[in-house]
Amino acid sequence: MSEQRWVRLSAEEPTSTIYVLGTEISLDVCGSAPAGATGFDVWGTPGVNLYIVHNAEVLKIPSCVPRWPLNARVEVIVTMDAPSTEVNEDKVRISYYKENGKTSMAKAILHLTCVEISLDADINRSGTVTRRARNKKNWTWGPNGKGAILLVNCDKDDREADNMDNKDLMLQSFVDLRDMSLMILTTRGPDDIFDDHQLVLHVSASDDNKVGVFHAQGKKLSKYKHVLGSGKLSYLVERCGQAEDFFYVEGLAFPDTDFTGLVSFHATLLEATTQELPEAPIFSDTVVFRVAPWIMTPNTLQPVTVYVCSVKDNADFVTDVKKLTQKAGCKLVICPEIENKGDRWIQDEMEFGYVQAPHKSFPVVFDSPRDRGLKNFPFKKILGPDFGYVTREAAQEKLSSLDSFGNLEVSPPVTVRGKEYPLGRILIGTYFPTAKGDQVVKDIQDFLYAQEVQSPIELYSDWLFVGHVDEFLTFIPAGDRKGFRLLLASPSACFKLLKEKNQEGYGDALMFDGQLGKKPISIKKILSDKSLKSCNEYFQKCIDWNRDVLKEELDLTEEDIIDIPQLFERSSSCKAHAYFPDLVNMIVLGKYLGIPKPFGPIIHEQCCLEAEVRRLLEPLGLSCTFIDDFKTYHALYGEIHCGTNTRRKPFSFKWWNMTP
Repeated sequence: MSEQRWVRLSAEEPTSTIYVLGTEISLDVCGSAPAGATGFDVWGTPGVNLYIVHNAEVLKIPSCVPRWPLNARVEVIVTMDAPSTEVNEDKVRISYYKENGKTSMAKAILHLTCVEISLDADINRSGTVTRRARNKKNWTWGPNGKGAILLVNCDKDDREADNMDNKDLMLQSFVDLRDMSLMILTTRGPDDIFDDHQLVLHVSASDDNKVGVFHAQGKKLSKYKHVLGSGKLSYLVERCGQAEDFFYVEGLAFPDTDFTGLVSFHATLLEATTQELPEAPIFSDTVVFRVAPWIMTPNTLQPVTVYVCSVKDNADFVTDVKKLTQKAGCKLVICPEIENKGDRWIQDEMEFGYVQAPHKSFPVVFDSPRDRGLKNFPFKKILGPDFGYVTREAAQEKLSSLDSFGNLEVSPPVTVRGKEYPLGRILIGTYFPTAKGDQVVKDIQDFLYAQEVQSPIELYSDWLFVGHVDEFLTFIPAGDRKGFRLLLASPSACFKLLKEKNQEGYGDALMFDGQLGKKPISIKKILSDKSLKSCNEYFQKCIDWNRDVLKEELDLTEEDIIDIPQLFERSSSCKAHAYFPDLVNMIVLGKYLGIPKPFGPIIHEQCCLEAEVRRLLEPLGLSCTFIDDFKTYHALYGEIHCGTNTRRKPFSFKWWNMTP
């Protein structure tokens, strides 16, 4: 149904109005009728289409009925097919008659000027602007959905600039236009019509700090004028003979609790009234954009770049990570100590993701609120051309270890009871539902939930001394079933393995043998340690709680889960940390796994823990490399995953094709 406007007529003097192409005008026939009139007829110039709606039937004039009864059930509809070349080029005449009268007793004349006004964007998500589309006011999800998409322009195309590109009120380079979405305002019709009409582009006050708009007024960089956003709510579009005005739209903010991600732009035609009164709106065209969400990437996606910190004691570790990245065919970036200031926990500092629109995609680093030695690294060294940045600030006194991003993971794509999650689901560690304890800062949780496309799952991680989900789980790629396996740390599996080795006669085999700084201990001694066993029974229950949640929320079966042998010991605060290097806290680079070397009991010249992990994982086509991180990471309550970070390729699936 076309947009319809009601127009009043006058039998005393001619009326003039604008007709906007693609709309309908409904004439107020009864309002201008003289006393005693009982019927009317309608005539129009060739450029006008006239319709009568009578008894729910639509008839085009001329029709076989010469005269119509004058009552509210009869409606006259006017449309036009092409913009006018002159003002008041076409007209409609209503003639009124008395009952059985042969000549008209009065006439109402309407002069019409047809103009085309269309505000257009890429609502078909094809990478090009969709012209004269309908239903631009609605944004819908799914493969058949419609609606334009906007990127938060959070990269920095000029490395020498002080801030992100979306902080600029002047266009700094033509390259920056590629991060913006094109919006075209088309206006066709006689120029003279704009002597007493104005065309205004505007946004609501609530969207003022969410978007920025530049108007291309020439080919030079200086001719791109900032016209909306950052305090500017409306912009008068001057008609200078051109039929099209090009606008470039950038996002200033990601979806959050106070922002759904939807932004509406309106092009409104205003008609002058008198000098004492403001202009009256007679037409408005609206297009809606959705700001693209920030999307995390799971272990199953192809690695692009690995990040690791160089500190005074980890040269061998960095060398081993370098060898692994060479095998996997990905780039290695080493953050020197002058930049990390002795902070080796690069996984905790940041999380990599990306943003995507039909015309452009680029990675975006999410900087955690933890302000330690690496606090400036994401902004100063990663933010750059086509590499965006986002963060959420929080008062330092409110932060806990749960706010570090080792506590933030994402599953591979899953289908849960018919509901598809083609981009996976975010996993956040928090405190046990019935206990009081640390929890993730609300601003971070709110941000993650507001992205919508990776519906978060809250797990219980506060039983751990550090409190991060990557201490007891990870995902690895697999060529069968769902395309992945969930690895869970398992004290039960570890005790079972050690009992088997003891029964096989290897009870005297030593864990930590030759590892300086850690007293070797036999399998028998471990099995006889009642305190260790009791603690791990509790820790196993904590993991099993999360196991049940993950099975429910990711629709996993036991065949989708692999238990990796692991023991934990109790800290002075009665929370868990890894007894030997935490095997699930690994780096996953395609089929190549970098796993903490556990220094388990040596049986038949190999570590029985390493042998068990190989037995569990290598049949999936994976390559296991065990890396010594004992003194440099494990002794400081972290492992390989905590000390590395990986940027991965985006999903091939387009987020707008899903239904949250």
